[in-house]
Amino acid sequence: MFNRLFSFVRGKFSDTAKGNNTKFELEKLGLLEEKLGIKFGKTRFYIKALTHRSFLELEPGFKKSNERLEFLGDAVLGLIVAESLFKEFPDKHEGFLTKYRSHLVDKEALYQTAKRINLIHYVLYDKRYVKGSEQGIKTIVADCVEALIGAIYLDKGIEAADDFIQKWIIDPKFESGDVKIDKNYKGRFLEHTHSEKLESPRYKIISEEGPDHNKKFVVEVFVGEESFGVGEGKNKKSAEQSAAKAALEKALN
Repeated sequence: MFNRLFSFVRGKFSDTAKGNNTKFELEKLGLLEEKLGIKFGKTRFYIKALTHRSFLELEPGFKKSNERLEFLGDAVLGLIVAESLFKEFPDKHEGFLTKYRSHLVDKEALYQTAKRINLIHYVLYDKRYVKGSEQGIKTIVADCVEALIGAIYLDKGIEAADDFIQKWIIDPKFESGDVKIDKNYKGRFLEHTHSEKLESPRYKIISEEGPDHNKKFVVEVFVGEESFGVGEGKNKKSAEQSAAKAALEKALN
């Protein structure tokens, strides 16, 4: 189904984005080919992927921006990241996979990818649009990464898009250790109990000791009548999180 859908989209794109190559800095396009290790076939896809809508006001010869390719690239990125996480973590539940996927495809992750590629060097945009705003630049290049994925997919297919995403997005995040661990253990344990059709967790204070400036709380978490874990902390909230963490370890191991 997915491949049939994108085959249809590829066909629709084939009649758009004519010409304009002479107005584009083809030398930079060649440098981008070298940077990515991809030999561009239909260069019009990549030119469009690098064209921010603000540039259309500067260059009337450019009729369309990269927004449609961004939409396509977002879908391809989501699929490939989801498949990679599904294979990488065969024992993890849906909530875990969803949170990791969102971290790998969010705007900050895409911006870091753009920085590794030095993508701003290749993007066509009107500098007046960002007015020196760092956030404006971040948005432009992050969206451009998704558009570039869409262009690679249309030009080279799903395997080439997969290679690009693995090399520039997934692998660097895991190699750097910059994949955020969700430390909301109470929320994660609640998701787990719901996914397993169990009762919602109950947290009970077992003990509270020490002076006001140095309290220690001990909390036990139950699902139904079964104890799933015990945790301690300097306040009730941190003790509950500690108990939920212990409960998750028990439930998932």
